[in-house]
Amino acid sequence: QVQLEESGGGLVQAGGSLRLSCKASLRTFRNYNMGWFRQAPGQEREFVAAIGWSGTSTYADSKKDRFSISRDNVNYMVYLQMDGLKPEDTAVYYCAAEFKIGGLDPRVAANPRIYTYWGQGTQVTVSS
Repeated sequence: QVQLEESGGGLVQAGGSLRLSCKASLRTFRNYNMGWFRQAPGQEREFVAAIGWSGTSTYADSKKDRFSISRDNVNYMVYLQMDGLKPEDTAVYYCAAEFKIGGLDPRVAANPRIYTYWGQGTQVTVSS
């Protein structure tokens, strides 16, 4: 059974940092590109970053200076390091998996429709 489980969310003051984790129960982790999305109340789900098996990554333009995605291919983990957090970063953050043999395609990575599996999300709240 495929499962993505996020953790690491919480309440942090503006300027602080959080590291989100996603534990992936996938049969063959190497065949999946992994992404992070977020959704604030009343807003659409928004792409944050994605990473392929080899470590190739892509970010939403507004995130690349403060966020960093990484993955541990041995332990089937994906991470999102978030620094310099702002109140507008407040959202539920979701981990997602795209089955794709051949690696990450940055041209489509931001499209939530390509992701087959989603986690339940972890809440990040940034206070001013």
